Amino acid sequence: MLDQPSYDTPPVRDGKSLFDAERLQRAAWAFTTRRVPRDQPFQIRHEARCPQAGDLVLARVDLLGHHRGLQLRSGRKKNLFPGDEIVLSYGNRYAPSQFEAIVPKTLGPCQLVAGGGVAAKALSWHSRISRGPTLITPIGLLIRPDGERANLRDHALEPADELLVPNPTTIAVVGTSMDTGKSESAAFLVNGLIRAGLRVGFAKVTGTGAGGDTWLLTDAGADPVLDFTDAGLVSTHKVAIDEIERVVTTLMAHLTKSGIDAIVMEVADGVLQAETAALLESELFGSIVSGVLFTAQDAMGAVAGAQWLKQRGIPIAGISGVLTAAPLQRKEASEETGLQILSREDLARPEVARRLLAEVEELRSSHGGVDVDFASAAEERELAEGR
Repeated sequence: MLDQPSYDTPPVRDGKSLFDAERLQRAAWAFTTRRVPRDQPFQIRHEARCPQAGDLVLARVDLLGHHRGLQLRSGRKKNLFPGDEIVLSYGNRYAPSQFEAIVPKTLGPCQLVAGGGVAAKALSWHSRISRGPTLITPIGLLIRPDGERANLRDHALEPADELLVPNPTTIAVVGTSMDTGKSESAAFLVNGLIRAGLRVGFAKVTGTGAGGDTWLLTDAGADPVLDFTDAGLVSTHKVAIDEIERVVTTLMAHLTKSGIDAIVMEVADGVLQAETAALLESELFGSIVSGVLFTAQDAMGAVAGAQWLKQRGIPIAGISGVLTAAPLQRKEASEETGLQILSREDLARPEVARRLLAEVEELRSSHGGVDVDFASAAEERELAEGR
């Protein structure tokens, strides 16, 4: 059990609500709360009821651990100090390189499990996280004027019941696990397409609320840039597939309305993660995505991942990610899969990015998005180029 130091923080009386606008204005509001207006007349209330995913909570930092900073709504990272008061959102997390965490059953002491601002009960973490999680104590939930708890879904984008047709050509970036280079590959592909003269939108449809990926894609030139927090979820771990499909539909509809030429979509974690696998195997994913750019850390992961995708009829446009830094890994992956291997530098080249988009457009049109043989397409391209 993790011990929590105590601080002299003004308590919130049990059973009574307390309106404290000044206290909330002084607090640091995390990235996950960025759609919530700070000037709302919230009350702070300590309740006996279980918190729910997406509930907003004012918490006190007790002991610094792995997360020693907090990503703010403004885009800045705040250094944390013991005694700081911060506004977070309760949520679950699944991150093999960091934390496995769940929404706790009480408003008792818990942990900060994501730099974007997620409060949860940490169940396990990677062995390299020697300090363990940062310890926090919830002071109270944020309560709306109508007496209901404030939740991220209160300020989500207008939900869409169905996709807009036709939707722009969409390339999904999927990987073997986290930290395989998905976000970087997506960013360089977006940048390459923009330099080719296209308007490109981006959506991260699963994962845990954090600013790094959305800020990276904004810097790459994508516009609009959306993620699942815009649709009212702090994370997608332990979320039912029909709810994830609602999020995907909403994000895709809003991107399509913006009049863009193409969409790059990122699916977090790896193909074996429960929610990721369910989404990739869904009819919705097959109807939206024109082709997949698959990322891996090594050749064996690329081979196994490509086989997993092909068994499910998911068309693979190419392989990218961490393995592309090693020429021998690139060679092995190319020989075993027959797929083109694209480094981030390749993806940033306008002619490569445009060609990749044209390939998935043509092959999806020809094959309806099922069992597309990208290896044969790569061979035809090499013959045409005289290689």
